[in-house]
Amino acid sequence: MSGALLWTLVLLPAVPGGVLALAGGDRDGRDRDGRWGRTAGVVALAVAAATAVLALLAAVHRPRATADFLPGGPLALAVDGLSAVVIVTVSAVGLLVLLFATADIDAGRPRFFGLMLLFLAAVLLTATATTLTGLLLAWEVMGATSYGLIAFHWRTDGPPAAGTVAFLTTRTGDVGLYLAAGAALAGGGTFALDTLPGLAGGWRQLAAAGVLAAALGKAAQLPFSFWLSRAMLGPSPVSALLHSAAMVAMGGYLLLRLHPLLSATGWAADVAAWTGALTALALGAVALAQRDLKQLLAASTAAQLGFVVLAAGAGALAGGTAHLVAHAAVKALLFLTAGAWLTTRGTQRLRALRGAARPDRSVGLPFTVGALALAGVPPLSLWATKDEILAGVEHPALYGVALGAAVLSAGYAGKALGLLLRPPERARRRLRAPRPAERLPLAVLALGAAVLGVLALPALGGDRLKAVLGVPGEPAAGAGTMVVTAALAVAVTTGAVLLADRLPEPARARNWLGLEAAARALVVRPVLAAAGALARFDDTVVDRAVAAAPRAVRRLAGWTARADRGGVDGLVRGVATGTRRLGAAALRPQTGQLHQYYAQAVALLAASVALLLLLR
Repeated sequence: MSGALLWTLVLLPAVPGGVLALAGGDRDGRDRDGRWGRTAGVVALAVAAATAVLALLAAVHRPRATADFLPGGPLALAVDGLSAVVIVTVSAVGLLVLLFATADIDAGRPRFFGLMLLFLAAVLLTATATTLTGLLLAWEVMGATSYGLIAFHWRTDGPPAAGTVAFLTTRTGDVGLYLAAGAALAGGGTFALDTLPGLAGGWRQLAAAGVLAAALGKAAQLPFSFWLSRAMLGPSPVSALLHSAAMVAMGGYLLLRLHPLLSATGWAADVAAWTGALTALALGAVALAQRDLKQLLAASTAAQLGFVVLAAGAGALAGGTAHLVAHAAVKALLFLTAGAWLTTRGTQRLRALRGAARPDRSVGLPFTVGALALAGVPPLSLWATKDEILAGVEHPALYGVALGAAVLSAGYAGKALGLLLRPPERARRRLRAPRPAERLPLAVLALGAAVLGVLALPALGGDRLKAVLGVPGEPAAGAGTMVVTAALAVAVTTGAVLLADRLPEPARARNWLGLEAAARALVVRPVLAAAGALARFDDTVVDRAVAAAPRAVRRLAGWTARADRGGVDGLVRGVATGTRRLGAAALRPQTGQLHQYYAQAVALLAASVALLLLLR
């Protein structure tokens, strides 16, 4: 029964999602009479709601399931404390995002909802997989569906190119997961995730390096961060799901899950911690320089996931998990508000959205709550979760970098808040009010962004979360630290709100530190140059060799045929002729006349005597 619950949790969104994605619409991406599109939204909502209920049941009952998949690599799923928290978060955010999308997505609805359900199934499989085979399967489906969602508006040039950049960049990191699988098989003969820390020395190091590469790529950490900027060309509900609780978050989740492997290597945990802290700092500066709301949110996503990666490296698993959950609510909320404004105002440029949070409080108030939470302003959620992570950081320099990143988060959140709360420079035309299906998810997510910090407060829910995760001894943030970070967040946020128009926007930071240009210069161009050289070698050497080989073979065959006819055949004929002549000569003495035989005997005897006389 428990196994059936777990399989149903994954297959329930996968099967109707596949049907909807394949059903699609007509050639224009629209269903002909609109009914199929409306039905797709209703089906997706019903499936997502049922999935959320199953996730709650699975979190309570902690089921396990196994099925044969590959020799030595079964498809095994299980729900433990960490995955219980994550599947509930993913399914809840997925349900709210799909509800918003029913009012926000007009064209291609069957394809959109089908891809979203498939993506949701892949994330749930990622969260519950206990073997590398299951994880690889989920990783592949998640990558493929993310491409389809980012490139959803495929009739224009930008989204397909953006989807390709995101897909290829994350695929580059995904190669690491295959290396990890190979190391697991070679070093331990099993794909089970919990056996990775026990691999023999070299194989353990290779597995850790592969897992790090795959997780950092998915989590948009340095140097992979730039793909997140391109992914903003996808619809806003896609951004709200992919970059809050799903694909990007799964990179951080994987490192939290495999913290024992990182610690066992002696170096991977430090690499993860420093990469996360530096990403939080660098992408925080990128977010502060943005002039586009979705770009600001994208950069802040990489920065906030940097805190989760830092937590995985530093061993602050409870803080990292609490931050992952709270950030999911905050970022889904902010991306959906950006989508609401993009739909009603047709822009996502920050200065063009000046005053957008003022006229309609059903959108403006949730955005304000989300931005203040992102800034780390108490008592909202990300204030306490960041402090819980900082409590686990022991290295002073690493602590300083993380604290600087926390200050920057107050700066970029305050900038967005300051611009969107300012009075508009001129009167705006009357805009369409958000629909109920758009307002309800914003209200629920705003509530989550406000209160989920209790997961990091020991007296409220922090100790309970540590017990669920099985890490009761992890350090908690002290009162002094929380007061200092709260004061910093309030002061910096206030300053950023007041100076939002005058904050520096350096071009390099606005251009995501030139990471994509560097990737093109250091990876893409050399690879393309090598591919071109190999293609030319193929055209000029291999193809010519292949074309010349038949001619050479034909010539060799002709020469051999002539040699056969002139040499072998002539020799055979000569031998036959000589044999025939010798036979004829041998037949001549056989006359049948007795006197001739005597004469031949006398002649032979005389010749023998003469020979003996000569040889004496």
